[in-house]
Amino acid sequence: MIEANNPEINIEELKQKITEEVSRRQPDLLTVLQHDRHVNGAIAKEVVNISHIEALASNAEFKAQVRTHWPKKFDRFPFNVGWLKKYSLKIYNFIQKEQRVVNFSLSQGLREVAAIEQRLSEQVAELKIQMSSMSDRLSSTEARIAQLGDRLGSSESQLARIRERLNSVTQEQVTQIHATQEQVKQNRERLNASEERVSQNSARIHASEFNLEQFSDRLKLTEEGLNGIGIRISSMDAHLLAIEDRHNRNDSYLKNDLAQQKRLITLFLEEARQRLPGAFSQEHLTSFFDENQHSLDAFYAAFEEQFRGSREDITNKLKVYLPKIAAANVGTPDAPILDVGCGRGEWLELLRDNGYTAKGLDINRVTIEQCQSRGLEAIESDVITYLRSLPENSLGAVTGFHIIEHLSFAQLLNLITEVLRVLQPNGIAIFETPNPQNLLVGACDFYSDPTHQRPLYPESMQFLFTYQGLHNVQLLHLNPVESSPFDREEPEMRILHNWFFGPRDYALIGYKV
Repeated sequence: MIEANNPEINIEELKQKITEEVSRRQPDLLTVLQHDRHVNGAIAKEVVNISHIEALASNAEFKAQVRTHWPKKFDRFPFNVGWLKKYSLKIYNFIQKEQRVVNFSLSQGLREVAAIEQRLSEQVAELKIQMSSMSDRLSSTEARIAQLGDRLGSSESQLARIRERLNSVTQEQVTQIHATQEQVKQNRERLNASEERVSQNSARIHASEFNLEQFSDRLKLTEEGLNGIGIRISSMDAHLLAIEDRHNRNDSYLKNDLAQQKRLITLFLEEARQRLPGAFSQEHLTSFFDENQHSLDAFYAAFEEQFRGSREDITNKLKVYLPKIAAANVGTPDAPILDVGCGRGEWLELLRDNGYTAKGLDINRVTIEQCQSRGLEAIESDVITYLRSLPENSLGAVTGFHIIEHLSFAQLLNLITEVLRVLQPNGIAIFETPNPQNLLVGACDFYSDPTHQRPLYPESMQFLFTYQGLHNVQLLHLNPVESSPFDREEPEMRILHNWFFGPRDYALIGYKV
């Protein structure tokens, strides 16, 4: 019974049959691929064959296993007796040992066959895709050939019609063609003559262009000469403008000086006329002496014009103080600003343009007239005398730019005392002066003005203003020299920079508590 259920299988013979079957099927593979409608069925058949082979392999593997129990139909006496069952299984397994080896080899062979079938199926599918692509390209090529055939047929039809029209040409048309050819010949001759004339004209044009180039070169030389003359004229104009400006300034100086001299002479003659035939009193002599102090007003106005700088430069430098004025909330009609030593009035003009109420004070009649000519409020008076005439707490700010270096130490003390008296609470005082810590300023530039008294050391002035009663006195260093050659990152070079290229001016800014 066992032999009937497990017949002997010749593995070599089975492998030989499988190989012959694969070889037999390979010649038919291309035929199958050429008939696309049968390919899907062939692939499905191969899938069924692979499944069947895998089932046979699984059955062979199962048959190759060692028996550990009897089939259920033998699970009865006497086969279910323990020792009999055990020894029967051992005998059975011993008898079937070679058969199990055969079955195991068979299962391995069947699985290899299944793998070969799987690879063949994949190759068939890939060939199908390639054949489908080639079929599409063949269809496209056939369509293009058909289009070319249609176009060729159309061209042949047109050629036939042209031949028919050529065959239908009459003798009259031939005559017309000959006449047309003769006319073309004549036109060619006329064209050749025209070309000859054009060639002659072209030569004349070239000659004219050469003449024009020569004329252009001469014109260019003339223009260069004119440009040189223009440059010289511009230089002469600038020189004449400089001379005119210098003459105008000198004329202004002379007019101011003559006006002062005329005023003094007129005053003297008027006093003399009133006193004649009597002698001059002490009061009249004092009046003459006071007037004589103004004899240098024109000179100092001219000196300031020459050395102080242009109005535009001074105005730009003074803009640094506008935020201080705005922060102090002064410059209103109730807290006006008084600028002592107002000079030409740059600061007054800047305050007016920014909406502040301000008045100037100076003893130089020439500069007072300059301020008034610009519509600025400026009066002639000594600063100490005028401040003493004002009530306490009447001003919002008192400013003075390059004025305190003209005062003696006693006058400076009186000035600070009176400024503190007339300032309102929280009022501000600003005074600017040359900075002697810049050696060029302290040793040289300061003495360019013969009316300067002495350089004022910054920290000493800060102490003096504080000692006299001003609060929170600050030093503001201004106007450093540009293009310093010293590297300020190095301590030694920074010292040299401060000595020679440091701030040229400084300001004292204090407040009244």
